[in-house]
Amino acid sequence: MACLFRSLTKTLIQQLHNQQKIGTCLPLAGRKISIANPLSHFRRTYISEMRKAAFEGNILRLLRNEIQCELERSPPDRPVTRFRSFTVDDRPGEQWISLKRKFGEREDIKVEVTMFDGAAPALNSGGGAGGGTGEDVQLHITLIVNISKGEDDVLEITCSAWPDTIEIKRLLIRSNNKAPAQPYDGPEFKKLDDELQDILYEFLEARGINDELAVFLHGYIKNKGKTEFIRWMETVKSFVEKKK
Repeated sequence: MACLFRSLTKTLIQQLHNQQKIGTCLPLAGRKISIANPLSHFRRTYISEMRKAAFEGNILRLLRNEIQCELERSPPDRPVTRFRSFTVDDRPGEQWISLKRKFGEREDIKVEVTMFDGAAPALNSGGGAGGGTGEDVQLHITLIVNISKGEDDVLEITCSAWPDTIEIKRLLIRSNNKAPAQPYDGPEFKKLDDELQDILYEFLEARGINDELAVFLHGYIKNKGKTEFIRWMETVKSFVEKKK
């Protein structure tokens, strides 16, 4: 590389020397070429390009190593497309998945599921919080269950999915028509009568929204997290590799 730099410098000096000879017949005001400035500009451009190439090369090296490490250490599984009566839409590149099913002759059920969006201390065997080791944490997933019967109104139930249980947070009737600016969305679920709470859990249980689904979703989202992380790194790598 040093030989190439010296060769290019020598060529540039020779060209400038020849141009100076030609320019001796011109008035002083017409001589706009100097030896120092073009060489300085050449060096700055050369160094800038070298730094940019080294920086991009380092990014690519780290990304390739991380991708290879993830694929060798714990490669993601191929996502399943069905769970019990639900069809599963993975929605690649998004932080959501969707589950759909029919229930009976009239009900259409759609469940929108987030990736992990929270956590809470896990309870130990004595009923208290864990010791904070990093493993004593249970991750949280939000579920939005929409149940329609071919009409304008939709029953919307927001749930929390913990590693092995479903917890109802709120329910309301949502209209597909023009809604009020500030609709009343009902009380918090825990403020309802205990018997009514139990019946609503049975209502969801009959439609497959249950603790078994929570276990499935936690496994699925964990796998999706790996897939999306590798996809994100591949996208960044492709952008850095792209030529102007």
